[in-house]
Amino acid sequence: IVVEERGGGGGMMSAELVSRATPDGYTLLLATGTHTISPNYFKTSYHMERDFAPVSLLGVITFILSVHPSLPVKSVDELLALTRARPGEINYTSGGNGSPAHIITEFLRLKAGINVVHVPYKTVGQAVTGLLGNQAQFMFVVSPASVPQIKAGRLRGLAVTTLKRSNAVPDLPTMVEAGVPDFDAAAWNGMMVPAKTPRDIINKLNTEAARALKLPDVQEKISALGFETVAGGPAEFAKFLKAELDKWARVAKATGAKAE
Repeated sequence: IVVEERGGGGGMMSAELVSRATPDGYTLLLATGTHTISPNYFKTSYHMERDFAPVSLLGVITFILSVHPSLPVKSVDELLALTRARPGEINYTSGGNGSPAHIITEFLRLKAGINVVHVPYKTVGQAVTGLLGNQAQFMFVVSPASVPQIKAGRLRGLAVTTLKRSNAVPDLPTMVEAGVPDFDAAAWNGMMVPAKTPRDIINKLNTEAARALKLPDVQEKISALGFETVAGGPAEFAKFLKAELDKWARVAKATGAKAE
């Protein structure tokens, strides 16, 4: 397996390459939650359901609502109360307009009715650096990037965005437990191939992916990052993908958030 990184454009460059690849099972897309968010904010040359065939959902990763330690809050309730007491004064950051952290915070803004200011960076890494430097006060940070900083005391975690608590930070409540209803905004990874890939190849790839995810050394490495494996069939992944596309389309419409 050769990993070819095609960064940029909210996953659009990688998806465009795979959508045009020969459907022989040798070119795969590592799809992420970004691929179900970006179609709402950018014009794409492909359609996630029409131009790809799902192989397997690989797993989910939580975002962690993380704040700079200087912010005098230790719970989601306290953060929301502070933003309401100081409307337009509290900054949040993300890896860019239209990025997952941006849209998830807009999701929170819509549900909680808060007035906060977006400070976008070009990359997630730069955004986390900005949060650590207190250029912004909070961010939804994906767990592999946030857990080390939380354990080192450089960030304070308030809650996770999945419906279940994370093994990486078991003491943190879910957003639902913290009082924000119906808040489910996990990062995820899945395997997809060009749409016309033969079914027997898709089934073979699905079988091998499920086998690899059960290997003890794989489990050990990814569980420490807060990655929860979710192996399943192509039909299950297709259903999951449609639900994610529909959810973020509703959020985009309701919030009016723009990528420009």
